[in-house]
Amino acid sequence: MTQVAAIIGGGVIGGGWAARFLLAGWDVRVFDPDPEAERKISEVLDNARAALPGLYDQALPVEGALTFHDTLGEAVAGAKWIQESVPERLELKHKVYQTVQSECAADAVIGSSTSGFKPSELQEGAVRPEQIVVCHPFNPVYLLPLVEVVGTAKTAGRVPEVEAILRSIGMFPLVVRKEIDAHIADRFLEAVWREALWLIKDGIATTEEIDEAIRMGFGLRWAQMGLFETYRIAGGEAGMRHFIEQFGPCLAWPWTKLMDVPELTETLIDQIAGQSDAQSGQYSIRELERHRDANLVGMMRSLKARDWGAGAVLNAVEADLGKAGGVAATLDEVGDLSSPVLTVDRAVPLDWTDYNGHMNEARYLQAFGDATDRLMQIVGCDAAYIAEGGSYFTAETHIRHVDEAHAGARIQVRTQVLLGAGKKMHLFHTMYEGDRLLATGEHMLIHVSLETRRASAPGPLVAEALARLAQAHVALQTPEGAGAAVGVR
Repeated sequence: MTQVAAIIGGGVIGGGWAARFLLAGWDVRVFDPDPEAERKISEVLDNARAALPGLYDQALPVEGALTFHDTLGEAVAGAKWIQESVPERLELKHKVYQTVQSECAADAVIGSSTSGFKPSELQEGAVRPEQIVVCHPFNPVYLLPLVEVVGTAKTAGRVPEVEAILRSIGMFPLVVRKEIDAHIADRFLEAVWREALWLIKDGIATTEEIDEAIRMGFGLRWAQMGLFETYRIAGGEAGMRHFIEQFGPCLAWPWTKLMDVPELTETLIDQIAGQSDAQSGQYSIRELERHRDANLVGMMRSLKARDWGAGAVLNAVEADLGKAGGVAATLDEVGDLSSPVLTVDRAVPLDWTDYNGHMNEARYLQAFGDATDRLMQIVGCDAAYIAEGGSYFTAETHIRHVDEAHAGARIQVRTQVLLGAGKKMHLFHTMYEGDRLLATGEHMLIHVSLETRRASAPGPLVAEALARLAQAHVALQTPEGAGAAVGVR
């Protein structure tokens, strides 16, 4: 049975939560009295559908159903998770919780996106305070995995459940051990923000120069290692202790104005707004969001390839997607041997597209190469087999482009074995988006000894599995375009 999430407040953060749950397969109900809420969330969803699936090399679950409701009661009835993202006014949040708790299930989680209130403040006057937990995300919620989870003694028994649900939708719950104003991450952001305001007020830097200092330097380091690991490296071979001993005394120098906040006069506000608009005002907010998302996808996919930082979170999610998906890992998992085997089921990432707005030629080859790798794994030519010294090398590839694919499109590749005997493996891949044929790829591979780097007979288990699959495909019709590889002419 599909799980239900209720989103209370459909602004930037609420819309991001809606997209995160929806693309994780949950049904999502939204309550927001703003007459523009449906349009705004629709635009956020367009960005999310283009970006989030491209982080993974497995297909996401089937998207849930999105509905909009006129009352809080309709939205929260039967919901497993209720995410409150209303404006940061404590009396408003208390009023919302009062109505929500009168209508929702007693075991539902009520998460608050607040960055400004502690959970004990949110729980004041609640009939079931143990339901209410701070779950503070970061924008864009549908891409960035971090969510700060802050509870009280009353919610201690619920936190493991909260963590499990957040992990199941691809997020990284960071449990804050003690209540504190602004939690953890926003305290760092506040420090940088205050220092930046002084730099502008004192005429030292513009908004653009401050942003360049971050994105061209330490921002890139922080994306993969954070603060302390970065400084540990800065300490050289002696590590963090050496860094502290060398630079610790600097903390006593009068560099910072962190304890003071510059007065936000109209003059200073005009200065900041004018510089910021001049910096990137040529882009609309939606254009900036799309650039941001594309950049984040590229950086996070790089981290994913290294299984590092946010990329490690993606790999953990992808492993679960693989278990739940239809792409087999072994021959025994293939449901119908007499049909072409599903070897790829994924979305087209943003960084796979070119200046024409569609998937470029190299990525078709990558998708077909991934299909070949999966077929090799299915017949037993897996990492363990390769480690023992045998593998298949591609001798020739022929790709036929039929139609175009765009970012976010869900593509599937099905693979037919045309030949699987002796040293040769001849595969024919067909790529579809739904029922629409996109391309075909034909691969001729030769089994090779990794010790001699010469053609050799495959091991008996691989040879038997490949021959079994090839025999099952004998009755299939020869695909259109097959036979282009030199090895079968």
